[in-house]
Amino acid sequence: MVKPTRVTNSIRALRTARGDLTQAELAERIGVTRQTVIAIEQGRYSPTLELAFKIARVLEVPLDDVFHYPEES
Repeated sequence: MVKPTRVTNSIRALRTARGDLTQAELAERIGVTRQTVIAIEQGRYSPTLELAFKIARVLEVPLDDVFHYPEES
């Protein structure tokens, strides 16, 4: 069983804010499948650092606007 990641993201909201960039369009621009984008959006898969930067660049926002990691208490 795959352990869920604590990293969350705002990809869906950022795609919508850009004028409804589809999962398929994002996938094509970052060089992955639509299924990979779905898994990342749902928190079932953490992208590599390189892929995370590609996503942020396509969405035209800083990396930490896309991905969020909770503070340790």
